[in-house]
Amino acid sequence: MKDVLTLCGIILCIYIVYRVYKYQTLDEGLPQLVKNGAVILDVRTEKEYKTGHIKGSVNISLGEIRERYIELDPDKTYITVCSHGLRSVKVETILKEKGFKKVYNGGAWSDLKKSLGS
Repeated sequence: MKDVLTLCGIILCIYIVYRVYKYQTLDEGLPQLVKNGAVILDVRTEKEYKTGHIKGSVNISLGEIRERYIELDPDKTYITVCSHGLRSVKVETILKEKGFKKVYNGGAWSDLKKSLGS
């Protein structure tokens, strides 16, 4: 019984940390940005992307972004997404270092997909 309670406590702590992370790092108003033409940049691997993605999103993985960012238009608005939100934060930072001004962290692609109602 003690082990079960310990495990439940750990799971609860992880969930709380995730929720706090999500609310502190995700940008607000993402659905409106998409409606206004923002490009969803899925930074997961091609294999992950093929298992499911947001329709119309562009797939350039974190591992390729330093070489392939030149394929992106620095005047457009981008929302980075991945499986849990960690890689999307990294790509957001990389693109801003490369001079992109309108880049937002969308977190987990599946969460953004739900918030877009698609």
